[in-house]
Amino acid sequence: MTCFLEFPKLQTSAASYQNQNHLLVKTGFITLNPFCFSRIYCLPMEFNSSSPNTIRVVSTFASPFEGSPDQNDSSNSSSSRKPLSLWPGMYHSPVTNALWETRSKVFERLLDPPLDAPPQSELLKKTPAESRTSILYNFSTDYILREQYRDPWNEVRIGKLLEDLDALAGTISVKHCSDVDSMTRPLYLVTASVDKMVLKKPISVDTDLKMTGKAAPVNRLCPETEAEKLLYEAAEARNNIRKRKRGEDKREIENGGVNRLEELLAEGRIFCDMPALADRDTILLRDTRLENSLICQPQQRNIHGRIFGGFLMLRAFELAFSTAYAFAGLMPSFLEVDHVNFLRPVDVGDFLRFKSCVLYTEHENTDQPLINVEVVAHVTRPEQRSSEVSNRFYFTFTVRTEAKATNSQFRIRKVVPATEEEARRVLERMDADHLQSIKYTCK
Repeated sequence: MTCFLEFPKLQTSAASYQNQNHLLVKTGFITLNPFCFSRIYCLPMEFNSSSPNTIRVVSTFASPFEGSPDQNDSSNSSSSRKPLSLWPGMYHSPVTNALWETRSKVFERLLDPPLDAPPQSELLKKTPAESRTSILYNFSTDYILREQYRDPWNEVRIGKLLEDLDALAGTISVKHCSDVDSMTRPLYLVTASVDKMVLKKPISVDTDLKMTGKAAPVNRLCPETEAEKLLYEAAEARNNIRKRKRGEDKREIENGGVNRLEELLAEGRIFCDMPALADRDTILLRDTRLENSLICQPQQRNIHGRIFGGFLMLRAFELAFSTAYAFAGLMPSFLEVDHVNFLRPVDVGDFLRFKSCVLYTEHENTDQPLINVEVVAHVTRPEQRSSEVSNRFYFTFTVRTEAKATNSQFRIRKVVPATEEEARRVLERMDADHLQSIKYTCK
């Protein structure tokens, strides 16, 4: 496929192309200035690599065939080829790629499993140390890695860290769950949820970063130290409270929770019925919404062939950041991932829609008002006229101190729901945030 440019209103260019017939496929227009334009045409033809005007395009990724043997040589393919499942990591961050490479060593037996191999049926009793994994980002010396993670404020892109954290958690889970038995098929592990991630301070991209994780001491995992015992007790306490909360939610709505709904809806009704009299420092929840859509591509899949959860978190974070930015009018600063639910898998080719809004704001600390953003991902299938929620993400932002200093009149507006459904979502999230206030310290 070769492209030609045509400049019909430039004399010099027009002369050089005046004998050219119209080509078969017109691909677009490029405006050069108010008085001329160019046309780009594409036509299938023989490739001539010797032409001085031909720019050869090559992949920027390393070959998946170690030692770069002839890819068409079937005699070499079986011994030198990496698992096809490792291809996806090449299109994600280098850290995610490295983590998936590490995970593949545990799964090497998958390359040619016995046809009648039974599935893994039990979990071994392991200590947290057995699954401990660390990742080192050499930002201070590796300028290419630094550029891959740099954001506009010379800090680390949080979305890419979320992508890496998901890959790290998966690798740790594989290490913990593997039964080291080459005669069984390993468990299929997926990310079910993210409880909470807190950013204590901004992360400079000029400083080396180390990320460490291990399996939390629950169920068949044996706490080894006092710190791990505290971690186990805190996790159990949160789980017990969460279970009780599920039963209490319905009773609360029946026995007094309606009053909370009415309080939230009161201001929203004023906006809907008497907008001229509404509080100018208040805004309807629906007026904070943003949305984007995409078709899920093969390059975004994980080693199991489905869309990588870390990629979904990256896209959700960037939409949430934009939502907070448009709402506040000043540059936001990320504080927390409050919760992430992975409700349904997302497949290659799915039509995915991300919808975001500011659920509510908090003004207790005037120096650091909080903006709570919800992002919901929908898998939409137009042929089937269906749309299902695949993920829910909750983020908390504030406003950058330096940005706020330039605007003395800055104020975060209060967000109010206009419908009962919106009010219930706000209350549910407020209660969940209250549950997350049960924290533990592990040093």
